[in-house]
Amino acid sequence: MKIRTFPRGIHPPEFKEWTAESAIESLPASDKIMIPLLQHFGAAAQPLVKKGDEVTLGQKVGEGKALFSASVHSSVSGKVLSVDDYNHPGGNPVAAVTISNDGEDRLFPENEGVKDPFSLSPDEIRQRVRDAGVVGLGGAAFPTAVKLSPPKDKPIDTIVINGCECEPMLTADYRLMLESPEDILKGAELARIATGAERIIVGIEDNKKKAFELIQEKIQGIQGEVALLKTKYPQGAEKNLIYALLKREVPRGGLPFDVGIVVQNVGTAKAIWEAVNDGKPLYERAITVSGNGIEKPKNILVRVGTPFQNVIEFCGGLDERADILVMGGPMMGISQWSLDTPVIKGTSGILAWTSPAACVEYPCIRCSRCVEHCPNGLVPTQLAKYVRFDDLAEAEKWGILDCVECGCCQYICPSRIPLVHWMRLGKNKIASLKRKKSA
Repeated sequence: MKIRTFPRGIHPPEFKEWTAESAIESLPASDKIMIPLLQHFGAAAQPLVKKGDEVTLGQKVGEGKALFSASVHSSVSGKVLSVDDYNHPGGNPVAAVTISNDGEDRLFPENEGVKDPFSLSPDEIRQRVRDAGVVGLGGAAFPTAVKLSPPKDKPIDTIVINGCECEPMLTADYRLMLESPEDILKGAELARIATGAERIIVGIEDNKKKAFELIQEKIQGIQGEVALLKTKYPQGAEKNLIYALLKREVPRGGLPFDVGIVVQNVGTAKAIWEAVNDGKPLYERAITVSGNGIEKPKNILVRVGTPFQNVIEFCGGLDERADILVMGGPMMGISQWSLDTPVIKGTSGILAWTSPAACVEYPCIRCSRCVEHCPNGLVPTQLAKYVRFDDLAEAEKWGILDCVECGCCQYICPSRIPLVHWMRLGKNKIASLKRKKSA
């Protein structure tokens, strides 16, 4: 079989062997959980409970009322202790519902499944996904119901299921493909029905041969195929994945909708199936806990709102030499400063390791490695200069808004220039200026 890929990119050490053979274990619910009202792209959910209220497992405690928002649900049954600002892995405090767990896991009675999910209309599928608060579990946490609602003038012909998991260290998606392949494919089929697409393509990197063979076996009878992709970072980025599979280029500033495609992560596909078939809200997810700073690296099923401290203790605790803690993967993850921070829907992993010697930044030697490896064909070193000297108009003209902050440029830079920092700063400044102009 032909192995597909995209131009440029990098192949950092994988370190997946630490957890690839570790089956997903369930982490017992914590005595206290904190449910942030913002765990997704878009506007925060509006609180539906107050201090002293009794809640049940799966009960909606925050409602996403805006188009780009998502509802949040309790991951335990118990009593609401507060609705107030709390630590958030994004860095800034966010309003959160803190709940004392009564240990009974009393289910919210209104969350019911359906006998034949495939008989539902597209609108009914989307509504059940929206009610369950499903968002993209690959990291971006984009509201899934919105993805399943393409504009009428942009017909969708293909659902792409992203099984790449190209970030080093992370293996939770790999384990989901091995342990729940039927649920993933059924969720993909529901996404196909909801969007009116003609087919499904599941993309899996060639370092996950067992998952590829299993999904290929299970996909029989479904309008779809499995494609093998070259192991390369960032193979799982939407635009790169679409190009690798179908040679279609998403236009600058555009979305996969524009080329007739909707992309869903394997974990999201499974969540779609559980939401529609079982009426189960997204109150737990699979994550990888790994790194040389974790005593017993594992893949675990953890409830949203669980403090990082509890997760790490379940994995044997931190090595005393560990001094870096990251939520997500090592390339695009967010550094953390507190173990009290809760797991959110977008938490794909918790990693800890010992930092190398302090890095010294040197002047650019114009080697062009950042250009050679940028998956979006940008010129990172030139963009960084424009941002550094506040020439934002030129930065935008040169495509800084197309940067996905994957980190390839910074990883490959021999001068150790913090290029992602300059990309992120420039994008934030441009967004701020546009907000001021539209106000």
